[in-house]
Amino acid sequence: VCLGIEGSANKVGVGILRDGAVLANVRETFVPPPGSGFLPRDTAAHHRSKIVGLVARALAAAQLGPADIDCIAFTKGPGMGAPLQCGAIVARTLSLAWGKPMVGVNHCVGHIEMGRLITGADNPTVLYVSGGNTQVIAYSMQRYRIFGETIDIAVGNCLDRFARVIKISNDPSPGYNIEQLAKQGTRLVTLPYVVKGMDVSFSGLLSHIEKAGPQMVARGECTEADLCYSLQETIFAMLVEITERAMAHCGSGEALIVGGVGCNLRLQEMMGQMCAQRGARLYATDERFCIDNGAMIAQAGALMFAAGHRTALEESTVTQRFRTDDVLVTWRT
Repeated sequence: VCLGIEGSANKVGVGILRDGAVLANVRETFVPPPGSGFLPRDTAAHHRSKIVGLVARALAAAQLGPADIDCIAFTKGPGMGAPLQCGAIVARTLSLAWGKPMVGVNHCVGHIEMGRLITGADNPTVLYVSGGNTQVIAYSMQRYRIFGETIDIAVGNCLDRFARVIKISNDPSPGYNIEQLAKQGTRLVTLPYVVKGMDVSFSGLLSHIEKAGPQMVARGECTEADLCYSLQETIFAMLVEITERAMAHCGSGEALIVGGVGCNLRLQEMMGQMCAQRGARLYATDERFCIDNGAMIAQAGALMFAAGHRTALEESTVTQRFRTDDVLVTWRT
């Protein structure tokens, strides 16, 4: 039985798993006002106010006590420094109070392992898309190898920052609200399409739409819904292109979408069409597991714990930069 603590960005969550079965998965989200993003200090203050209650709620939902827990997993990185620190401090405290070993988990690996568990995907090419990360990943020789990634900002960050420009609500998330508004769009506005080999770039596209978008709306050339529709279509096409290229290179018949942006049904639809044309199968999860949550950290932590991984107290630090391919994946052959 593994208790996992996640708090790398604006969501703080606690999950409990037993042999791959999710016993509890509770979380709270920090929602800043429209037109603004979440700052590390404010986000960490939110997490501090919620995390102890979440641990109690998770234990109650799982109907377990501290004695039933075998290990405590926490997000070591990547993420925002202050929120990460909040989760690590609670993990250390529980480890000392309960006398349980700790396992520091890579956030990205947590997403991948949860996706594999929930969908049953065996060895997929992974499209990992979130507010802080955009990577195309495939497993090889005990590493999750990065075949392509963003060279500047993440796809979720691009969406979130455009949401600020048109003052879309951050509740439940700016990306979700852009997705809903995009359904009303009817005109495809031409935007920069930047694929560099296996990598993508979103910063120039964002700068362009931040400047030109409001001017086009003011002139009556398009609506805000058209801009949301065009932004989604363009950046998702970029992601589908590099994922397909990775699948061709690896000879893969499975694709798995993980990360918060993976909830987007239009992205899932476009990926599904690409997979169908290739005779491949698409795997995706819903918002319970693709958005940051404690259960994914518990799942990765449980796999690491079973493979002999332990994180000593003096090594239980956090790091804002922790690449997916830095982790030695000893639990897979």
